[in-house]
Amino acid sequence: MTRPVVTRFAPSPTGFLHIGGARTALFNWLYAKKLGGKMLLRIEDTDRERSTQAAIDAILDGLKWLELDWDGDVVYQFSNAARHREVVEQMLERGTAYRCYASAEELTQMREAARAEGRTRFYNGLWRDRDPSEAPAGVKPTIRLKAPLTGETVIEDQVQGRVVWQNDNLDDLVLLRSDGTPTYMLAVVVDDHDMGVTHVIRGDDHLINAARQKQIYDALGWEIPVMAHIPLIHGPDGSKLSKRHGALGVDAYRSMGYLPVALRNYLVRLGWGHGDQEIFSTDEMIAAFDLPAIGRSAARFDFAKLENLNGHYIRHSNDQTLLDSLENLLRYIPNGAQIAAKIDDNKRAQLLRAMPGLKERAKTLLELIDGASFILAERPLTIEPKARALLTPETRQLIGRLHGALQAVEAWSGESTEAAMRGFAETNGLKLGAVAQPLRVALTGRTTSPGIFDVLAVLGREECLARLADQTSE
Repeated sequence: MTRPVVTRFAPSPTGFLHIGGARTALFNWLYAKKLGGKMLLRIEDTDRERSTQAAIDAILDGLKWLELDWDGDVVYQFSNAARHREVVEQMLERGTAYRCYASAEELTQMREAARAEGRTRFYNGLWRDRDPSEAPAGVKPTIRLKAPLTGETVIEDQVQGRVVWQNDNLDDLVLLRSDGTPTYMLAVVVDDHDMGVTHVIRGDDHLINAARQKQIYDALGWEIPVMAHIPLIHGPDGSKLSKRHGALGVDAYRSMGYLPVALRNYLVRLGWGHGDQEIFSTDEMIAAFDLPAIGRSAARFDFAKLENLNGHYIRHSNDQTLLDSLENLLRYIPNGAQIAAKIDDNKRAQLLRAMPGLKERAKTLLELIDGASFILAERPLTIEPKARALLTPETRQLIGRLHGALQAVEAWSGESTEAAMRGFAETNGLKLGAVAQPLRVALTGRTTSPGIFDVLAVLGREECLARLADQTSE
């Protein structure tokens, strides 16, 4: 009987959930969903000095924001330390592990000798077959794996293909340190086995770990999970991803105004392809995703593509959903609290009325907020320098006359104000643009905005007339 698929995302809580980790989580989540399985979450917090609660919180928050839910409770690796030691005791009894009493000086000499001879296997097996009675008094040993000395260790990787290591190049790796704490290599194997993990999907920087972990699986007589090592993400120039390229935490992308659905869609296309399709609903991703379709070469991060994709999702989002996302974002950006304080039910109604025009011009939620600033602005408006240059004595006089024309409009709407403005322009022998631009500056403080008649309709009669009056009284 085939076991149900169980994947896992297993970050180390030494920093934020970076973009590569988010993609790894996404791939694990998609594969589990596709096959009706589970994705588990394990926090690999065995490095007690570098693991922090703040990092754990950032990882959980990032996954929740990306809407990548996991099954069951979060597993914390450090809490399994007793189980890890129990497994090592079993290996000692079976003879697949041994106590090593080599001193720090001896280990240094081994490394130096190996380097001098060009060998990758540093440990020379000093305590591999020695009688424990020869152990020096008072020295706490490390426990090492009795790894095979000859032959090959092979992984049939779902992405990388068949990967082979010569065993004479692999060390007898440490399973337990002299203080009794388990090493990462051991802990991962025991936890994956105990959690019933069937598929390990992770970055290809872990590929060498796969060889070492395979040897531990073999020593324990356990079935090794299916492996899939995905290429790392590089910058647009092909170099290692850096902060300038986009090596940021998921929280940074939220603060920059990206939608989780857009970031998920962008990440799934980094290294995985499905013909020429670029836009995927979540259901389409789940249905189409498979491990062999992941490429072996590094994916290149491209902010322009992400922005364009985000713009697509903004344009196709429900207006109320966008407003909710916008208000949620205010919790995470500078000055967000001040902006949020201005949003009451009346402003929400105005924002919703403006949303169809606003979202056509925005690629991020930050641009959406910026575009909506005319709604949230307080009188008298702050006029941008470029717009202020247009406020000559002549245009102020024109704004005064526009005020009079609009004051006559009783049934206020986009259509009625447009009719009034067109009539005003025609009566005064002006092109509509010559009327619209001074009007835009007076109402928004800017030279660009959504359509001017949309602005008039959104702001309403009282506010529009008041803003026009402000500019004629200066």
